[in-house]
Amino acid sequence: MDQVRLTIYTTKWCGDCFRTKRFLDKHGIGYDQIDITNDEEARRHVQEINGGYSSVPTIMFPSSRVVVEPSNRDLKAVLINEGMLPAATATAEG
Repeated sequence: MDQVRLTIYTTKWCGDCFRTKRFLDKHGIGYDQIDITNDEEARRHVQEINGGYSSVPTIMFPSSRVVVEPSNRDLKAVLINEGMLPAATATAEG
């Protein structure tokens, strides 16, 4: 069975993007990364989602839910809510 994957819009210079990817990697959450630095179409898509801003990381879930610049705590809560992370992880460290 294929693993459900996220789509993460990032840039090479974004510290929050590195933190988010480390968090997802730590928890075994699959994702496809799209760097908007030189991808005009992807940048326009992120701007449409974020009211004209190129905010990253912008994370798209398979359910169509979008989360922008989440803390690890907020991302963990959404992953649990989306069924992508076991609820038992809620009490574990980030």
